Amino acid sequence: MPALRAGYVMSQEDRFIDIEIKLAHQEDLVETLNETIYRQGRRIDQLEAMVASLADHLRTVQSTRQGPVNEKPPHY
Repeated sequence: MPALRAGYVMSQEDRFIDIEIKLAHQEDLVETLNETIYRQGRRIDQLEAMVASLADHLRTVQSTRQGPVNEKPPHY
């Protein structure tokens, strides 16, 4: 049974056009989502590299530190 739209029966050609429009919108959405996922993946890679660099820096600072971390000041 043909779909009703605004008080008239859609022809088969109208239905195909409607489906093609919906498909075009979905293809655009999929492309947008793919681009977003790609950018997020690159950003995650950058953040992981930054975290690794900060962890290395922290280990270096801790290994070269003189004396205990919670040492009381000399006036106590």
